[in-house]
Amino acid sequence: MSTTEATGQKADRWHRRVESGDWEAITTEVNEYGGALLPQLLTFEETAEIRELYEQDGLFRSTVDMGRHRFGEGQYRYLNAPYPEPVERLKQALYPRLLPIARDWWTKLRRPAPWPDSLDEWLQMCHDAGQTKSTAILLRYRERDWNALHRDLVFPLQVVINLNKPGVDHTGGEFLLLEQRPRAQSRGTSTLLPHGHGYLFTTRDRPVKSARGWSAAPIRHGVSAIRSGERHTLALVFHDAA
Repeated sequence: MSTTEATGQKADRWHRRVESGDWEAITTEVNEYGGALLPQLLTFEETAEIRELYEQDGLFRSTVDMGRHRFGEGQYRYLNAPYPEPVERLKQALYPRLLPIARDWWTKLRRPAPWPDSLDEWLQMCHDAGQTKSTAILLRYRERDWNALHRDLVFPLQVVINLNKPGVDHTGGEFLLLEQRPRAQSRGTSTLLPHGHGYLFTTRDRPVKSARGWSAAPIRHGVSAIRSGERHTLALVFHDAA
């Protein structure tokens, strides 16, 4: 990439939105709770455009019925690559901000941190290991739908974006985190995501101080029941799957 192209990329609207966040505060919050609210990453018009993609079957590689698999209730679809521009550009803009957090966590937990400096390099490593399936997800929740608490693997951080207006398009549907603390009762947090805003969270665990240094506190994530209306979510996943 030329210097001009690199400068233009860093100056585009996707990078500006990501960089509008207070990343010192975001890092502190995700270190403490395993999740942190991000700034508005998509305009209301952009969220509407992405919601409308859900009915276009040719854009997706597979569809998952959560009830059938006992994942909760609702449905989600894996987008085909190449992704729509907002999905690809936001992933590229977010990765450099997530990478230092992931590396710091894995260093504290005495785990090898395999992630290179660029997302493209990391995805190539995934492909070389046989992980070639696209992973960006559109989720749709309707009344009484919910997402069971669970953990994911591979890259330890993920970002979700609420594509609907809470209190207008839907009630309920809070994003949930449940942390299993060492030798203590579990701690839960609930966050109602504002329209178009991102939420950064750990997909599996975070380091917590212990008598012997650092221990891994497993964290599960999910979504509370939709009381009324409909809620769509865009999930930005920072690896490809086998």
